[in-house]
Amino acid sequence: MNSIDLYTASFWGILVMLLTWLIQGLVASTSKASQKGAVPGKIDQSLSHDSFVFRSHRTFMNSLENLPIMLGTSFLAVLMGANVFWTGVFIWVFAGARIVHMVLYYAIATETSPSPRSYFFLLGLLSNICLLVLCGLTLV
Repeated sequence: MNSIDLYTASFWGILVMLLTWLIQGLVASTSKASQKGAVPGKIDQSLSHDSFVFRSHRTFMNSLENLPIMLGTSFLAVLMGANVFWTGVFIWVFAGARIVHMVLYYAIATETSPSPRSYFFLLGLLSNICLLVLCGLTLV
């Protein structure tokens, strides 16, 4: 069995992460473009969490800040031959956490910290850290 077959679950998780990221970008750009007087590339600085435009933009930007490191870690784990089971688990936990984070950010307009979405951000971060540790242990 080759490595592509072994890591099929991981690759599906990576696909879900990429699709989630794409959807977030589409939602953010569509919601912003629908605003009267929208200027490409600029977000009204007066917007806050009570605005869906703000929340969709922040959701996308948060993923833009978090997905590249997880994608790099995921591919590193696969290329290194890290444990197939745990690689898949950490990738899917991250993918699921990002989806729940997105839904909560879209649905709940709150300025409190931590907000419900913060826990799913932390769950995604923890899964990324665990996958990095797994990569390190694979080197040893």
